Amino acid sequence: MSDNAPQLGPAADPTFGSATDAAEVRARIDTSKPHSARFWNYFVGGKDNYEKDRELGDHIKEIFPGLVDVARTSRLFLGRAVRHLATEQGIRQFLDIGTGLPTADNTHEVAQAAAPDSRIVYVDNDPLVLAHARALLTSTPEGETAYIDADLYDPEAILREASKTLDLSRPVALIILNTLGHVADYAQARDLVARLMAGLPSGSYLVISDSTATSEGMIAASNEYNRSGATPYYVREVAEIGGFFDGLDLVDPGVEQVTRWRAESADPTPVDAYGAVGRKA
Repeated sequence: MSDNAPQLGPAADPTFGSATDAAEVRARIDTSKPHSARFWNYFVGGKDNYEKDRELGDHIKEIFPGLVDVARTSRLFLGRAVRHLATEQGIRQFLDIGTGLPTADNTHEVAQAAAPDSRIVYVDNDPLVLAHARALLTSTPEGETAYIDADLYDPEAILREASKTLDLSRPVALIILNTLGHVADYAQARDLVARLMAGLPSGSYLVISDSTATSEGMIAASNEYNRSGATPYYVREVAEIGGFFDGLDLVDPGVEQVTRWRAESADPTPVDAYGAVGRKA
């Protein structure tokens, strides 16, 4: 481990209840190969990454520098989508799956800045995210924030645990950003999304963004990433991103580049990542 790597343990992070808890988390962290959450953290300027993540990140930047823009602008898309749902649609409950490592403008920070009574549940199964869960488990006095150590491949378990914090009889915004690309089979990815949305009531929303196979550079970067030993990530066609929203009412402007979805600048940077927000009727 390099001197700049995250230091895990009771003294470094109050998440741990005991030295045994810290040891169990450390045992789950594999620093011998890159990991998507740490790799992405490096691209957005975070410090919670290891040498293998940085080596791959630097290599990918040589192949396709645009992936850094994808990482950073996808985060901005998240903020705009959450603000829209909280301020314009009155959503007060958010279920963020595959949240990754905490950085700036996390879902709970954006939502509770707009509506202090918002309730947020984060879901991830990466041990380093668990180690830093304390950073996520902050909340306004009026709202609540919780973290679930769970797997995307078990939607029913996620919903069951989320119901301890969220009222699933009331609308929820389901957020899955830069995560579904890890599901190799597209039909399976759609099924997982459908099962999650089936457990949410009318008036709920789905927010998805993922990298797309819209340039040779992005495809090359994805292929190189998949050869690194990290959990593979498959870039999809734009139409496939749209397919996740079948049966939902898309919020304007529909499926769009993440930089152009309700853009706040007159000339947004084009990127190889698309996203959308849809409402369950």
